[in-house]
Amino acid sequence: MDQLTYADVTTAARRIAGRVRPVVLAPHDLPDVRLALEFLQFTGSFKARGAQNFLRAHREAGALPDTGVTIASGGNAGLACAWAARQEGVPATVFVPATAPAVKVAGLRALGADVRQTGSEYAEAQAACAEFAAATGALASHAYDHPLIAAGAGTLLDEIRAGFPGLDTVIVAVGGGGLFAGVATAAREHGVRTVAVEPEGSRALHAAVEAGRPVPVPVDSVAADALGARQVSAVALAAAGQGDVRHVLVPDAEIVRARRRLWTGHRIAVEPAGATALAGLAAYRPAPGERVAVVLCGANTDPGDLVR
Repeated sequence: MDQLTYADVTTAARRIAGRVRPVVLAPHDLPDVRLALEFLQFTGSFKARGAQNFLRAHREAGALPDTGVTIASGGNAGLACAWAARQEGVPATVFVPATAPAVKVAGLRALGADVRQTGSEYAEAQAACAEFAAATGALASHAYDHPLIAAGAGTLLDEIRAGFPGLDTVIVAVGGGGLFAGVATAAREHGVRTVAVEPEGSRALHAAVEAGRPVPVPVDSVAADALGARQVSAVALAAAGQGDVRHVLVPDAEIVRARRRLWTGHRIAVEPAGATALAGLAAYRPAPGERVAVVLCGANTDPGDLVR
């Protein structure tokens, strides 16, 4: 399915109600800007929403095997999948690159996942995950490229609107496009603009829009462990062509500065991907009075470099 609908998002919201934490909104230095603290979500990122929707939908359909679920991830999607699998009482096997941050690997093991470090980047872990699913019959999940995952992520938008009436614009970081696709789909329903922010060195959505189809891109960014997809999903590309969607590229230096500003100004410690949307705020330049929510999407990081 290359088209996500608002009905998919509202169905996901009903399915995961009471199973995820409602988003917390915090003031920014600019009076009409709010920070959506989605890094306070279970497992430290928005990924818990999609994982919960994916596994609950399969449980309801009687399609959740005893062999459990498997996923390839840079870390955050794996953490969410392992957490949701533990709630469902099934095993989770998570494939991550050897370069995955140690804090994320430790978190996966603490959740009881069978962690398998494979290759040096996400694509290699994904190939190993597919082989494992075919050999064992485990349910194959995906870090971003599945409509249930994207719909779960999209539940965030209506929560932001409820806490910030009159929302004009939502700013989100983009890797493979699951969060973007879900949020943009819900935003379009309510006439809210979506600003998609990507690192200059990891621009899968930007390249897909230019080419008119998902295309592979090189990845070289400080945020690559979470925003390092080499190709965006077809669902994300479709969402990019509907409604009011803007695209912003930011250099790694701005991501690093945004991350440090969050720490020094707000005592918020997020991973580079979690600061990417904030880095995009200055590049987007909202109009006076424009009500903007910036999604801080994840905080699975070692904060040691913030206090040096």
